[in-house]
Amino acid sequence: MSKPDLNLLFTLQALLEEGSVARAARRLKLSPSAMSRALSRLRQTTGDPLLVRAGRGLVPSPHALKLANQVPQVVQQAEAVLRPEARLDPGRLVRLFTLRTSEGFVENFGPALVSRISSQAPGARLSFVPKPDKRGMALRDGSVDLETGVVSTETGPEIRTQALFQDRLVGVVRIGHPLCSGKVTAARYARARHVTVSRNGSSWEPVDDALQNLGLQRQVVVMVGGFATAISLARTSDMIATVPERHTGVLREDMHSFRLPIPTAPFTVSMLWHPRLDADPAHRWLRECLREVCTAKLVMR
Repeated sequence: MSKPDLNLLFTLQALLEEGSVARAARRLKLSPSAMSRALSRLRQTTGDPLLVRAGRGLVPSPHALKLANQVPQVVQQAEAVLRPEARLDPGRLVRLFTLRTSEGFVENFGPALVSRISSQAPGARLSFVPKPDKRGMALRDGSVDLETGVVSTETGPEIRTQALFQDRLVGVVRIGHPLCSGKVTAARYARARHVTVSRNGSSWEPVDDALQNLGLQRQVVVMVGGFATAISLARTSDMIATVPERHTGVLREDMHSFRLPIPTAPFTVSMLWHPRLDADPAHRWLRECLREVCTAKLVMR
């Protein structure tokens, strides 16, 4: 069975409301002959005459009278489906947004983001979930709305990204650590005890490549799963934590930070989302809130 032409709904509405082929044709800006052909198609589709001649005019059949109460609502719903979504009013938004990011990002940017979301959209809620890897499966299956991190080869080709800020690695130690005084050379940095962040069980990082080029090697004594934990351990020991500078600004406020004595490339932290949410007004608003929070944080530092 062939599918009906849904455009005939608009023709049927005009015919039922006007009760005249000529008036319905003028309303839809069609010729009378085109409207007559459309009425024939409607009769064939519905199996009912719909409009029957009575004298010089047309009168609706019983089936047409029944349809007259249904068609306007169906047409209105169809127009609503095809109409662009209305402008978002954050004050009326009720929605849970799930963000996958690191502990350090939440501690550094989370308070400002929560404050902005709460002030503009009291009915919106945020759920921060851990980020054990860089694969985009959670974005694809919809369990996560937005993610932050460095775009890598593990990021799916369809995933949308937008840069938030550029970051670099710095060293951080407790106040009173020997590296708080004197020049931090590559040799002094390498000789110290290190706590490193690893998600895959490997302690090797870009700084190790740079040290290796100088014939040096770090002494890694502890591996942890996140920057917040690494900084916490460095705060209460003589270990060095090598962490992203802007990503961990709040976490390092009561500690001594220093520029690494070896060259390491800067990197870009981005937000990532699935293209099915690209045009969603609420998601666009969330992305703009996060972008503005990160920009404001960088201006303040």
